[in-house]
Amino acid sequence: MPQLKYEQIADHLRARITEGEFGPGDLLPSGRELTGQFGVSRATVIKAMDILRNDGVVVARQGAGFTVVKTPVARPAGRRSSNDRVTEGRPYKRLGTPTKEVPPQRVADAMQLPEGAQALRRARLVLLDDGDPFTLVIAWFPQDIADNCPRLGMKGPIAEGTTNYVARCTGRSPARGVDTHTVRLAAKEEAELLRLSQPAAVAVALHAAYDRDGRALVCEEGVTSGDLWELTDSYTMGASS
Repeated sequence: MPQLKYEQIADHLRARITEGEFGPGDLLPSGRELTGQFGVSRATVIKAMDILRNDGVVVARQGAGFTVVKTPVARPAGRRSSNDRVTEGRPYKRLGTPTKEVPPQRVADAMQLPEGAQALRRARLVLLDDGDPFTLVIAWFPQDIADNCPRLGMKGPIAEGTTNYVARCTGRSPARGVDTHTVRLAAKEEAELLRLSQPAAVAVALHAAYDRDGRALVCEEGVTSGDLWELTDSYTMGASS
């Protein structure tokens, strides 16, 4: 399906931000510039900016237009109730440099990888509003995704978010997600990063996202202190027929 004009504008700006043309706090092209460049109405440009704002990529500045966010947000691993990264996202910091490794067996199984196959590992620490650790997330990307999305292998955040970046580079978007929740004791490194005294119980969310053909796009493992983890489900109930 061909992209609508506002989607084209949003993707165009995402690409320029991700490639470093606009950095944190930089002012984006004005509405007048974008209407002229793309031959669209002001309302179409506003709709494109609304998408980027909901993605946590830009913020509106009174009387100035839109600027790139200074502090990107990321979501914990697990169920995505909406596409709004601002509502579900939290501040975070990237940990270390992405590396290619053989993932744990549970991750390899979720990603349908052959035995011994490597995947790209990216780690982030999602923070509470006061800056304390909230959840440690290790994201694993299959080799074909990593090859087509070179910035996944670079140090530092991707302002538009990895989901949008992967979709833009590969044309593949999440169509189905599978989440598995378990409880265990924290490993030493996990306890140190989450500032927990051992032994400490943690909740683990294993989230795998697949495209419409059933191919894995990413598998994330989120580790959260048992004191902070909470899962609420809302569902319809009724008498059985």
